Amino acid sequence: MASSQTSLDQIKLAMASTNDLFHTEVVIRRNFAALDEVYTSDARILPPGAPMVSGREAIRQFWADLIQSANAKSAVLRSLDVLPAGEGVVEIGQAILSVAPAGEATQLEVKYVVFWRQENSRWKWHVDIWNPNA
Repeated sequence: MASSQTSLDQIKLAMASTNDLFHTEVVIRRNFAALDEVYTSDARILPPGAPMVSGREAIRQFWADLIQSANAKSAVLRSLDVLPAGEGVVEIGQAILSVAPAGEATQLEVKYVVFWRQENSRWKWHVDIWNPNA
C-alpha cells in the first residue's frame, strides 16, 4: 500500500508541474506551443457553452483565442482530489482566473475535472472539462 501512495504522490507532483506550465507558459507568456506538453496528442476539451474541441491543433487555437480575447492574466489551478482511474487519474480541482477583457480586471472562480494520462513519460491532460461558479 505504501508504494501505491508513493506512486500517487509522485503523480500529484508531476500533475502540479503540468498545471504550473499551463499557468506560466500558456496563460502568462502566451506560449501556446507549450500546450503540447500540457495535453495528450488526442486530447479533448469540453468548454462550457461550446462544442467539444479535439486534437492539439484545435486545442491550441481554442486557448489562443480565449486567452487573448479575455486578456487573461493568470490561471491558478488547485487540485482538490486525485483519484486513480484505470490507465490514468482523475483530478477534481478549482481555478482562479484573472482576466481583463476591455481593460476591466476581474477574477473568475472555476471548477474542473481533468482525466490525466501519461504520454512520453509525462502526465498530461487527456479530457478537460470546466464550468464557472455562479
